[in-house]
Amino acid sequence: MLEGLRILVLEDEFLIAMDVEQICRDAGAADVVLARTLEEAEAFCSESTFDAAVVDIFLGQQSTFAFASSLKARGTPFIFASGYSDLGENAAEFADVTVVGKPYEETELVKALAASRLKA
Repeated sequence: MLEGLRILVLEDEFLIAMDVEQICRDAGAADVVLARTLEEAEAFCSESTFDAAVVDIFLGQQSTFAFASSLKARGTPFIFASGYSDLGENAAEFADVTVVGKPYEETELVKALAASRLKA
């Protein structure tokens, strides 16, 4: 379902990021780039383009909503990944973005990523 795609994964938990990378590769992704901080993610996005992204809503206590807004402005489809299902005050801005809960279910994650590309 992700054949040939280049995926950005913004996740601060290393083992979770590795799991998402493997899920994406198993689904056919050509390249999966892991970013553990907002700074790394911004640097990767300034240097290259991505077909889709998986964005953890919170990196520790730090919100990723501003980064998600920048992805939206660039036209990069993405999904949120989180242990939280409530987007709070950002719910309206991201009403069209799928939130996949942790722990990930492989099929759900892949289908959500593939669907995000159809919405973009």
